[in-house]
Amino acid sequence: MSGHNKWSSIKHKKGAADAKRGKIFSRVSKEIIMAAKDGGGDPDLNARLRSAIMAAKAANMPNDNIERAIKKGTGEGGGAAMEVLSYEGYAAGGVAVIVNCLSDNRNRTAADVRSFFNKYNCNLGTSGAVSWKFHRKARFEVEGENATEDKLFELLLDGGADVEDINCSEDGAEIVAAPESFAVILEILEKAGITVTESTLALIPENTTIVNDINTAKSVQKFIDVLEDYDDIQEVFTDMELSDEVAEALDAEEE
Repeated sequence: MSGHNKWSSIKHKKGAADAKRGKIFSRVSKEIIMAAKDGGGDPDLNARLRSAIMAAKAANMPNDNIERAIKKGTGEGGGAAMEVLSYEGYAAGGVAVIVNCLSDNRNRTAADVRSFFNKYNCNLGTSGAVSWKFHRKARFEVEGENATEDKLFELLLDGGADVEDINCSEDGAEIVAAPESFAVILEILEKAGITVTESTLALIPENTTIVNDINTAKSVQKFIDVLEDYDDIQEVFTDMELSDEVAEALDAEEE
């Protein structure tokens, strides 16, 4: 377990765009829809949905929006049935990309995703082209005085949780575990009063593609920003890890 929050260097920086309320609502709403679709609409029986609702309330999302998202996920909201779709390929610099979608029109979504890949000179692959590089994991970001490696490790171990990694930084801590540990870990954190700022079942790469060129990094970030702004896209994962020099240069540009 290291003191470096690796996830922070892997995921692209969204900057000011993600601070917009509409952007936050869209991201949280999609997580609620996916959670309800996967595990049902009762948050007492669906830990992922409960966590998503907590995040929505923390973002001051209206209850009506939350209820609509739950019903959309469970199919109670009317309209066409929602279908989970996945696309994968490579962005600039050989960065692997997986795009998971939630759509009521497979043909529309497929055509639009393909056009995004073409427009940004990325290569859309076939099923399995890059997914072998990733593993589904339960992932939590926490903050507060208890967000230290020693305290979290002791707390989760005593609670019977099977934790794979805890990465700490000055901003908080990241917990990574097997997906089946999601509900157990969430319950432990809730009972301990630890603030969970983000929780999800994420695709985490076994190994990363380190980007040493700032223009390549910007190209990949722009591509992912466009994907995440598209309504049908639920989540985007990459194996990109910025070199320290590139990360510092991008941070300096944002200041």
